[in-house]
Amino acid sequence: MKIVIAPDSFKGGMTAKQAADAIETGVKRVFPESDRVKVPMADGGEGTVQALVDATGGTMLQKYVTGPLGKPIATSSGLLGDHETAVIEMAAASGLEAVPVSERNPSVTTTYGTGELILAAMDQGVKRIIIGIGGSATVDGGAGMAQALGVHLLDETGTELQVGGGQLGQLTHIDITGLDHRIQDVSFLVASDVTNPLIGENGAAAVFGPQKGATSEMVKQLDRNLAHFAQIIEMDLGVKVGEIPGAGAAGGLGAGLIAFLRGHLQPGIDLVIRFAGLRERAQDADLVFTGEGQVDFQTQYGKTPLGVAQTTKAVAPHAPVIVLTGNVGSGTDVLFSKGIDAIFPIEQGVTTLTEALNDGAANLTATAEQVARVIAQTRWLWH
Repeated sequence: MKIVIAPDSFKGGMTAKQAADAIETGVKRVFPESDRVKVPMADGGEGTVQALVDATGGTMLQKYVTGPLGKPIATSSGLLGDHETAVIEMAAASGLEAVPVSERNPSVTTTYGTGELILAAMDQGVKRIIIGIGGSATVDGGAGMAQALGVHLLDETGTELQVGGGQLGQLTHIDITGLDHRIQDVSFLVASDVTNPLIGENGAAAVFGPQKGATSEMVKQLDRNLAHFAQIIEMDLGVKVGEIPGAGAAGGLGAGLIAFLRGHLQPGIDLVIRFAGLRERAQDADLVFTGEGQVDFQTQYGKTPLGVAQTTKAVAPHAPVIVLTGNVGSGTDVLFSKGIDAIFPIEQGVTTLTEALNDGAANLTATAEQVARVIAQTRWLWH
């Protein structure tokens, strides 16, 4: 019996690998002779680096970079098992959680550290870099990232702009002669589920600026600055980024990655499935387990359980797909017509959040075991 175990992380409680190990422990009690294939997963957001490193036998890399407020912070990125692919989460270098609430100001925060992570990845000699772009503290259009890679953003006097989205209105010329030459030999795959354009009422400043500390006046100024930035990019680089779906992701970092690195924006779950090799590893599966911390109606929009279900059903259509989760929210009925066969909450009675997180692995193991026991007694019905 081939059993595929492909969960996402349970945020605050378990990494994807720890969740896969916990499920395997429960399954093994019932099917000790089974072929268990563990594929830690993610959807392009938090935990993507760790999941892909674990899934491919890769290596975590540690580095200090410039944080969103200009101060050094410790970050992690990953080198996958093929030694040709690096994976970065921009939030590790330029994320909102690195900025105290009282200091959140997207006019001054920068993506410079994300550029430094890209430089560090290229130092590994990779051919491609996967960049997850969620959870940013910035609305600088990727300007800081570009400056870290050698781009000069100049005002009318030829002086380099200071970092931060608040400075982009002073931009008159983009000089890319200093752009790191290695970029030409690297492909950049951008994991993002956001479809917002760079500018306008659905753009980076209007939609995401307030959660990063922007006032209403600041939002208007940042939007004008991003529009100006897009205009100069088109004039100097010949690339139109203002209306591209997804260009507004991570405070406009999507636009910067397209303009300066020829980045290709793709749904995060699709990239993780591809590089973790889920489709190949799920061939001829008899049973599939997946899961994450919460499952609800939003799971249908590019979340891990749905991606795992649809991928495995394509290569093993008769294998039941079981979702294990810390909490079942509203609207999950829509998932049953999309490849998911059953959803089980793992909590064992009334509990506090702290207790739930502390007991997560044990509860996941216990629930996986009980599901496996039911399947063991009913396999004759579906074989």
